[in-house]
Amino acid sequence: MRAKKLLIVEIAALGWELVQRHVPMLSSWNFQRADPVFPATTCPVQASFRTASPPSRHGMVSNGVFLRDLRKAMFWEQSAALVEGDRIWKSFRERGKRVGMMFWQQSLGENVDLLLSPAPIHKHSGGMIQDCHSEPRDLYARLTVEIGRPFNLIHYWGPLASRKSSDWIVDATKAVMSMPGLAPDLLLSYLPHLDYDLQRHGPESPQALDALRVLHEYLQQLRTHAEKNGYEFLFFGDYAIESASPDGAIFPNRILRDARLFTPRIVKGRAYADLFTSPAFAMVDHQVAHVFARDESTIHRARHVFEKIKGVEKILDHSAQKTAGTDHTRSGDLILVAGKGHWFAYPWWSDRKEAPDYARHVDIHNKPGYDPCELFFGWPPLSVSQDTRRIRGTHGRTGEGCATTWTSSCDFKTKPQSLIELAQATQEWLSARNSLVL
Repeated sequence: MRAKKLLIVEIAALGWELVQRHVPMLSSWNFQRADPVFPATTCPVQASFRTASPPSRHGMVSNGVFLRDLRKAMFWEQSAALVEGDRIWKSFRERGKRVGMMFWQQSLGENVDLLLSPAPIHKHSGGMIQDCHSEPRDLYARLTVEIGRPFNLIHYWGPLASRKSSDWIVDATKAVMSMPGLAPDLLLSYLPHLDYDLQRHGPESPQALDALRVLHEYLQQLRTHAEKNGYEFLFFGDYAIESASPDGAIFPNRILRDARLFTPRIVKGRAYADLFTSPAFAMVDHQVAHVFARDESTIHRARHVFEKIKGVEKILDHSAQKTAGTDHTRSGDLILVAGKGHWFAYPWWSDRKEAPDYARHVDIHNKPGYDPCELFFGWPPLSVSQDTRRIRGTHGRTGEGCATTWTSSCDFKTKPQSLIELAQATQEWLSARNSLVL
């Protein structure tokens, strides 16, 4: 018996309620509801799917990592070693099956046979050289020729982020599935474009509907191409975006600064984060913020401060983090969870004259927190916005209204009710095919 291959596509921001609002368009897909991973953000979700485990086990508790010994917050790091635990394809690959991964975070150095991930070179003199890391090494060059253009990072994130990023990834995914001798038995890919306009304009906006129509076209293309090349498919949403109110931003580092628990370093009038001397710091990531404190007394003081802040729905200490599945050495001493319509912004300044130089730029590695304002142009021209009132969609929390969704042609033995169960079902599906001929 010949076993089919498997295409898995993670779809940023495809939530259950979004699908339910547009059932007529998506009726042919038979999407199913699933409970999300907490925190419901990109890196924790991807790590949970790869390992079929919660963040407390795999360690990706945020899109950022705070290194306590270096006193440094680092976002969007790419090393696969950051994700702890066995991968769901481990035994599948040990039996000689080939695995490919395209555009997933923390993928560099991953135990796969085919890999493609944005990896620009940031020049010392400023600017960058756009490029993608690929295995085999000539894969990106081959795809650039076949697709007719290179992948452009300005469409992947920033004010010009758009469907053009997903256009390229869809074309690349189809091309890889068709490559003789190279097409993997398991291929994981990613579609980002839906996330952009849901954050910019909100999940109920006309722009969100337009982005969903585009997604429907992509999925039709991918399903047709998968069937043509002997692949089953699994499409799943990583998180649901909910509406954010114009005044929904909460600034935990401003709050800590006002309480004399955060002390910036002033250089030529600009306030830079001084994480060496600050008693506490909040590493923010959408609707979740990890608060790191120097000692127990500071933890208690910080908790007392945040208990009074409107929009902070939950404060998780290490005991509560065990229940939430986020109790890991990388987790904050406290984890703040925003209430519905609220989210956390990283700035510790109120006067724009104090803003660090990177505040007006797309700078995902220097900013010690996620900044959705990078999706908008600001002033002066070619800078990015610092106006948090423009953000209309956010994610990260779980509970009512935050379910995600999935659909598949696979014959899973049981119906998964959560993303982790979906990963487990996928692992079982792959295991059942170990004994079959590919």
